[in-house]
Amino acid sequence: MEEEEKKPFLCGVVEGFYGRPWTMDQRKVLFQWMQRWGLNTYLYGPKDDLKHRLLWREVYSHEEEGQLRTLIQEAQSRGQRFVYALSPGQDIVFSSSCDLTLLKRKLRQVSDLGCQAFAILFDDIDHSMCQADSEAFSSFAHAQVTVTNDIYRFLGEPPVFLFCPTEYCGSLCSPSVSKSPYLQTIGEDLLPNITVIWTGSKVISRKLSVDGLAEVESVLQRPPLVWDNLHANDYDSRRLFLGPFKGREPQLRSHLRGLLLNPNCEFEANYIPLHSLGSWYRAGKEERKDEECDYCPDRALSAALHDWMQELNQPLQAGRQSTRAEQRSSAATTRCKTPDGPRGPAAVDKLPVFPLNSSSPPSSPVKGETAGREGEKKRSTQPSQPNHQTQGCRPGAPAAGGRGPKAQGPKAQGWGLCGGKGPLSESQVRLLVGLYYLPHEHGPSAQKLLQDLTWLKANCHLVSANGKKTAAQKIDEWRGRSCRVLSLCEDIAQLHCSVVGGANRAVLYDLYPYVWDLRNTALVAKAFICWLDGRVLSDSSAMGTWRNCFHLCGKSTGADLLGVESEPWAFKGGVSGEVQMLLPIGSSNELFTHPPPLFPTSRLYNVRPYHTKDKLELYRMVRQLHLRTQGGHEASVAHPDVVGDRCFGPCLALCPEYCFILEDELGVCGCVLGIVDVRSFAKRCQASWMPAMRDKYPPRGGNTHPNTQVNTHPNTQDLIKLMEEDQGEYPDSLLYHFPSQLRLDALPELVDVSVSRTLLTALLTALKANGSQGVFCEVQPTDRHRLEFLTKLGFLEILRGEARSREGVVLGRLL
Repeated sequence: MEEEEKKPFLCGVVEGFYGRPWTMDQRKVLFQWMQRWGLNTYLYGPKDDLKHRLLWREVYSHEEEGQLRTLIQEAQSRGQRFVYALSPGQDIVFSSSCDLTLLKRKLRQVSDLGCQAFAILFDDIDHSMCQADSEAFSSFAHAQVTVTNDIYRFLGEPPVFLFCPTEYCGSLCSPSVSKSPYLQTIGEDLLPNITVIWTGSKVISRKLSVDGLAEVESVLQRPPLVWDNLHANDYDSRRLFLGPFKGREPQLRSHLRGLLLNPNCEFEANYIPLHSLGSWYRAGKEERKDEECDYCPDRALSAALHDWMQELNQPLQAGRQSTRAEQRSSAATTRCKTPDGPRGPAAVDKLPVFPLNSSSPPSSPVKGETAGREGEKKRSTQPSQPNHQTQGCRPGAPAAGGRGPKAQGPKAQGWGLCGGKGPLSESQVRLLVGLYYLPHEHGPSAQKLLQDLTWLKANCHLVSANGKKTAAQKIDEWRGRSCRVLSLCEDIAQLHCSVVGGANRAVLYDLYPYVWDLRNTALVAKAFICWLDGRVLSDSSAMGTWRNCFHLCGKSTGADLLGVESEPWAFKGGVSGEVQMLLPIGSSNELFTHPPPLFPTSRLYNVRPYHTKDKLELYRMVRQLHLRTQGGHEASVAHPDVVGDRCFGPCLALCPEYCFILEDELGVCGCVLGIVDVRSFAKRCQASWMPAMRDKYPPRGGNTHPNTQVNTHPNTQDLIKLMEEDQGEYPDSLLYHFPSQLRLDALPELVDVSVSRTLLTALLTALKANGSQGVFCEVQPTDRHRLEFLTKLGFLEILRGEARSREGVVLGRLL
């Protein structure tokens, strides 16, 4: 034991084996951090996919040698022990002298470059052996031990030599840790100065206990080194772990040879994990009994946040590849407040514009940003009025108004102008950490969001459209909780803007996909909570299947699945995934999981239910689209409401509860219209809407312009005829499975390709909540953009050439 005590405690970092490799500049920063925080060990290995696992047979090229030598020297110059790791277990023949020679050759080459510490990893491989190995070795463990001992001796018995067993955690041991024949062989036959890697009771252990480590130490006949996956996120593309090092008491050190943290794949996400790991390590070294010297995760988090704030708002380029010239350029870019992503200014792909039907304005890109902005200014002559919400307010009520420089759409709904134009604040960073905390627990902000959403879902009958009268106190409680959720969703949107608009491109490059994903999910949740109040049907309704709708998607939340006995990947998605599963269409992953846009934008978007005050702006928007695509002028439209009445009028008049608005900082920029029951809607149109239109547009003689085509300037008789055709019948075979219909429209100036999907998802959530089992949309076969858009969202072709237009393609999806 005296010899064990003399060995230095290895505490440091494993460079993520999955995901993109870190750059040399990032590694240099890492070594600076580690030196500053007292960490001493860096484990490096090739990317752990099949291709690179096979490369243990090949030596490095001259160029690769130079790069690895530089990395080793850089680590050692910062006082770090560089550990080189290989994973030959995927395809090695243990009994093959040729394979053993190739493995030795590779490690000898690395040793000649100055490396003095090594690791052989046999994790995540098949236990079975080939026939030659079965004849040469008594067991799989015996084969691994024989090769490892041979390599260890060949390298001159280096002071640090790590071995990762195939049974590297309690849950992988058969039948148990203490009775595993595999671990018993490792403990008995592996040379005593070789250190064995262990991850705890699980691959990703919530806690490490003294009793558990003592049991492992007894079986292995040596203290293990913990490979800690607490902050590893390579198993879930929607999660980051920004919380502090937690669940490992400093007193565990006496039972360990070391602890290496396997961090997030994204380099910039690891500041707090590594900073707090350093605090944990130093607390264990200080053998004083002063409580202030004990490790406290909350105190460690506060200290790390304080230091990280100084890094977050530095003008750094992606990958930390910054020179003085680049920093000056970045600072100039920041002063200009450009919203571009890591690659800088570039032309962005425009969103497809979705005309409502075959006679609506077809999609067409704008001819440059200047023309688009001029068009926006022309669209508005009436500014929005702020609408401040209170605890007892009815959420989602819009302001009157238009679109233009003074019409701050989201701000009118409580969405302030994008705070991302300035630096990230500490409160925003705390919010970020709380939303992306640790694999087995959420931070305070995420907990409040999920708790309130769950309560609002369970008690939505209090504000249903057709339920029994409810006490005002209960309604106020529901609306008070809803306002808290809406406020937090707004904070998430502001956080997204701040990350995108900040000077630190390195942070943007690594964190943007996660913040963008959560922003979009929050937009849907916010719109849905606003919609619930006064629009959801109670279960007493024939169409109301609210309780049934949540019977499946509400009982499998992450909180239920992420128990002590579960690995975190049992429920993927983190906060975004749990919010998604609290929505009626939460099981439809294709609506929520998409790659982020290549060029981020800091524009602030909002999705909310339609209000009657929006009608004027929607009519103006669709009229401008019509004029832009048809090349006409305002004077060429016989009546200012003609286009709006045909495209939007029936839905806004007869089923406004299924209409959602998309707005940005300039005002309304899109909408989606839904019809929950097409059969009933068609009857109501014939009974009330069409008579109203005949009264509004009576026939007038001599109104026809001889040089004007019907589709650009129809006379009133033709207009009524077109409206009647729009309300034509669909086959019963279609409506049986897809009783609902949607219509989507958006301005071509939108620069975030995800907001149309978010807008559509909000409508599908509402339709599902009120009992719809399927929805369809009619598309012209030449509209490739819209066909592709809907197909990616799970829509399939149902009818072709059989729709009411005789040319359209009907796409549908079940809900």
